[in-house]
Amino acid sequence: MIKLFLKVTLYLILIFLSLELLVRAFHLYPDDSPRFIDEMGVEKRIPNYRGYSVTGNRRQNFSEYHINNQGFNSYREFTPSYSKKELAIIGDSYIQGFHQNYYNSIGKKIEDRTKDLEVYEYGYAGWDLADQLHLLHAYSDDFDKIDHIVIYMKYPMDLGRAIYEPNTERIKLLNSTPFKIRDNIKLLYYASQIGFLDPIKNLLTGKQDTQQSDSNNNQGNAMDSLYIGNFDKLLETYPINKSKTSLLLDKRKTSVKFLEHCKKNGIDVIDFGSKFEESKKPVTLIYDMHWNNNGRTLVAESIIEHLGL
Repeated sequence: MIKLFLKVTLYLILIFLSLELLVRAFHLYPDDSPRFIDEMGVEKRIPNYRGYSVTGNRRQNFSEYHINNQGFNSYREFTPSYSKKELAIIGDSYIQGFHQNYYNSIGKKIEDRTKDLEVYEYGYAGWDLADQLHLLHAYSDDFDKIDHIVIYMKYPMDLGRAIYEPNTERIKLLNSTPFKIRDNIKLLYYASQIGFLDPIKNLLTGKQDTQQSDSNNNQGNAMDSLYIGNFDKLLETYPINKSKTSLLLDKRKTSVKFLEHCKKNGIDVIDFGSKFEESKKPVTLIYDMHWNNNGRTLVAESIIEHLGL
C-alpha cells in the first residue's frame, strides 16, 4: 500500500512538472504586469514593463504589451505640450488594449490615419467613470495641454458609484501570497485563466455562480435616475472641459435618457455602434467581448470622423 501511494505521488509530481513545462514552453500563460497606486491616488501599472497577454484556452490571442514611463500600455511616452497636437483616450481594458499588439493599438491606428497628431492611451482594466475622471483631475496639468480628450464609457456599468476611492484592497490581494504563488507556478495561472479554478476562487471569496444581465440593470426610470445622478455628482466633483471632451460609447447599448441628458448638458458623444452594426465582419473576439482588430479599426475611424482629425 505504501509503495502504491509513493508511486501515485511520484506520477502526480511528474505529470504536474510535465504540464508546467508544456505551459511554459508554449507560453500559454499571460505575463501580468504589476500594479500599484501612485502618489496621486491613481491605480496603474508598474512603469517600463514588457510582456505578453494570452487569452483563450489554446492561446487564441497572443499579443505583446509595453508599459511606458507613465504606467500605461503604449507604443509611446506621454509628453503633453501646448506646441503639439494631441489626443488622449481614457478607458478600461478596451482602451488598455492588451488584446492587441501595443504597436497596433487604437491610438496607433488613429495616428496612421491622421497627420501631426500624438495619441496618448490612458487605459487600465477595471476602471469606471470615477477612476477616469479622477485621473483627469490628478494629472490636470498634463490634460490642460492636450487638445482633445475622449473618455470611453459603458452604460450603466461605469456609473455604479458617485464617489471615487482607490481600490487598495485589490492591490493588497494581487500582492498576497496566493497570487504570488499563482504568478510563479504557470500551470496554476493557466488553469486560473481558463476558468478551471473558478469554483475554488468563488469559494474563497464568497462569490456565487450567479449572473445578472446588464439589460436587467438598465431597466426602469428609477435605475436611469440613479446612474444619471451618479454621473452628475461625478461631474460636480471633477468638472470637465466640455469644449474638448467627448464620451465614446455604443449608442445601441446606452439608455436614451442618458443620451438626452448628455445632449441637454452640452456633453459631446462619439458613437461607434453604428459602424459596428454596419460591419460585415466580426468586431469582437471569439471568446470574449473585447474588440478585435476590425473593431478597433472602426473605433479609431469613429473618433477621427467625429472630431474631424
